[in-house]
Amino acid sequence: MLEKALDKIAEQIIALDEASLTQLRKLYLDRFFRFEPTKEWEKAVIIYFIINGVIAKNNLFNHHIAAGQQGETKKGPEEEGPKGKKGGRLKVVK
Repeated sequence: MLEKALDKIAEQIIALDEASLTQLRKLYLDRFFRFEPTKEWEKAVIIYFIINGVIAKNNLFNHHIAAGQQGETKKGPEEEGPKGKKGGRLKVVK
């Protein structure tokens, strides 16, 4: 049930226009930094991260499209890390 609800939310978010969201980004960033122990503040934080998530998703999507048009092979994080190193950027610290 939760998975279906999240899927429905994702469908609605995908339909939003990035340009319109970008215009709202500053508004929610300002609310994000003005902490208040209220539901409105909590919603503002979630909205801010949704906006950033859409922007990041679109940047990633465009990067993959451009790489595909240039004939580059797609590599996962396990195959190539930062600056061509093997492995991911995160490591387990005990």
